[in-house]
Amino acid sequence: MARVQTGPTGQRKAKAAAAPRVEAAGKDELLKYYRDMLQIRRFEERAGQLYGMGLIGGFCHLYIGQEAIAVGVQAAQRPGDQVITGYREHGHMLACGMDPKEVMAELTGRASGSSHGKGGSMHMFSTKAGFYGGHGIVGAQVSLGTGLALANRYRDDGKVAFTYFGDGAANQGQVYESFNMAELWRLPVVYVIENNQYAMGTAIERSSAETRLHMRGASFKIPGEEVDGMDVLAVKAAAEKAAAHARTGKGPYILEMKTYRYRGHSMSDPAKYRTREEVDEVKKTRDPIEHVEELLARHGWADEAALKAIDAEVKRIVADAAEFARTSPEPDPSELYTDVYTDASAGLPA
Repeated sequence: MARVQTGPTGQRKAKAAAAPRVEAAGKDELLKYYRDMLQIRRFEERAGQLYGMGLIGGFCHLYIGQEAIAVGVQAAQRPGDQVITGYREHGHMLACGMDPKEVMAELTGRASGSSHGKGGSMHMFSTKAGFYGGHGIVGAQVSLGTGLALANRYRDDGKVAFTYFGDGAANQGQVYESFNMAELWRLPVVYVIENNQYAMGTAIERSSAETRLHMRGASFKIPGEEVDGMDVLAVKAAAEKAAAHARTGKGPYILEMKTYRYRGHSMSDPAKYRTREEVDEVKKTRDPIEHVEELLARHGWADEAALKAIDAEVKRIVADAAEFARTSPEPDPSELYTDVYTDASAGLPA
């Protein structure tokens, strides 16, 4: 209890992050962000239900509360840009435009899933959608994302690698090796730190000597910026700025998204390290979806009936995805070793 009262976590952080919010967006743009964020939330809510029913095995990390980040950053991307993240990746996949049916089928280990039922919640991929995976090893995706940026630089193709990681992964050694390489070679990578304030369950001020994570690249001369990660328009504006920096040959950029997850670290986490009052206060004052609802109402662009219609459509899509996953077949045992290795000599001259 003392930790919540004396540390700058939870509701105190939410209030500190409550800077004037960006409102420069048109009707169609706002409605799209609203729908995309709502689809992620409803999808994750249903995933939590399926986990409770035993239809999802292993670990399951939900993105509820952080929807504005994946949607806002995606809005700043160009075709061909890449996304790579950690194991809390369902929201990123949906933001990338992947079919909810494929994502839900992968969660339930079905052959029709995006990784043919072999990746599960933490290891999904779709290079077609520019999504280079959720990765289960904490921080490992940072060096891989830096590698994607190195390939972009080598090919001079104008692409940017958006590399996500959390406040817990920010203390991993490979992150700083990647920072050094990225700045040294001016690689086109945007590091997006989703600071949900608790990592796996330890408040950031108890695990990090420097809690201003956007400054972690200072010794490598990498510019960084703190962003209200609960405001999709602020996220988009910051991501556009960072992408322009990276795309024009100026090297990497760090965005620290101040956000908050409503659920535990994973479905097995009771989250007893924070109070219910703290979570409720963030939901009440900083919810990213409600913020867009307020903007739409303020401009007269969507009334309650219109928003309910969007919600009904999203719920139908998610319900269809859940039914598709439930009724799809599991991978055949004969497929156990396929897609594990690739023949590196294929296509080479004899």
